[in-house]
Amino acid sequence: MDRQTRWIDVKVADGSFGAYLALPRGGRGPGIVLIEEIFGVNAHIRSVCEQYAADGYVVLAPDIFWRQAPRIELSYDEADWKRAAALKQATDPQQAVADIAATVEVLRGLDGVGPKVASIGYCFGGLLSYLTAAAGKVDAAVAYYGGGIQNQLDQADKIGVPLLMHFGGRDNHIPASAVKQIAQRFEDRENAELHIYPDAEHGFNCSHRPMYHQRSAAEAHGHTLLFLSEVL
Repeated sequence: MDRQTRWIDVKVADGSFGAYLALPRGGRGPGIVLIEEIFGVNAHIRSVCEQYAADGYVVLAPDIFWRQAPRIELSYDEADWKRAAALKQATDPQQAVADIAATVEVLRGLDGVGPKVASIGYCFGGLLSYLTAAAGKVDAAVAYYGGGIQNQLDQADKIGVPLLMHFGGRDNHIPASAVKQIAQRFEDRENAELHIYPDAEHGFNCSHRPMYHQRSAAEAHGHTLLFLSEVL
C-alpha cells in the first residue's frame, strides 16, 4: 500500500489517548484532524482517514471517548446506537475541543506536515470541528451534518478561519429550520460556505450505513477537496 496507518499517543494533562494516523504516499502533506461521529474511531472513520490520506493529506483522528471507553468501536445497530448516545451525553464538548487542540499540536509536530491544519468532523464531530474553529485551534474547518451548531451560533463571530458546512436536505436529526438559521447567521461571511444536498439524510457520507447517499457523498467530498486546496 502507498499509505501507512497506525495508532499514536496524544498526551494531555489528565492522561493520554490514541489517535489514528493515516499517511499519504511519501508521508508528506497538509494536516487534517478528522473527528469521529458518536461511534468511535471505527472502521468507517478509519476508511475516511485513509481516503484523505490517498488525497495527499496527513490525517490524525483522535479517540474522543477515551475517558469513558478507550478506542471503542461501535456499529449501527440499536444497542450500539444507545451506547453511542450515552457516550456523547457524558462528553463535555469543551473538554473534547481541548483534546482536539492537543491532537492538532501533535499533528503539527509530525515530520512532513505542512504549516496549516484543518479539522473535518462528522455529526457530533461536525459540531466539535465548528467549536474548534471558534477556539482558534485550526486554520480551517469542515463540518458534515454538525448537529447542534444552531445552538452555538453565539460562537460564530469567533470564527476567523475558513469554514465549510454540509447538510442533508432530508436530515431527520437536524431540521430544515436549524439549517436555515445557520445559513442566515453566516450569509454575509466571506469565510463561510454552506452546501445542502436535497436527497441526503443524516449520515449520508457513511458508506457503512443504510442512509449512505453516494452522489451526495461524492459531491461533498469534491467540495471539501476544493475547499482544502484553497485554504491549506
